[in-house]
Amino acid sequence: MFGDIGKMLKMAGQMKVKLPEMKAKLAATQFTADAGGGVVSATVNGKMQLVEVKIAPEVLGDGDAEMLADMIKAAVSAAQAQAAAAAAEAMSELTGGMKLPGMDELM
Repeated sequence: MFGDIGKMLKMAGQMKVKLPEMKAKLAATQFTADAGGGVVSATVNGKMQLVEVKIAPEVLGDGDAEMLADMIKAAVSAAQAQAAAAAAEAMSELTGGMKLPGMDELM
């Protein structure tokens, strides 16, 4: 029992050192996803902030703004999901797979 506590304290100390480095690495990473067969793409960073949206010029000639807006939302959502999954994976690696209370707020 006490060995587990010691292990957790050691891990907490390591996390304190590694967490800022991991967050900086994630923030510098970009995730891109597309919708509509590549007609619209969105890129977000590791902080899940939208960095770029690209729209194929041929779509704008169609004049269907509602469809275009839906594709943009889908692309942004997919890119954000990629960023969130990478953050969760990095956190899991950092904690050795342990679910620690309050760690969700750090990402």
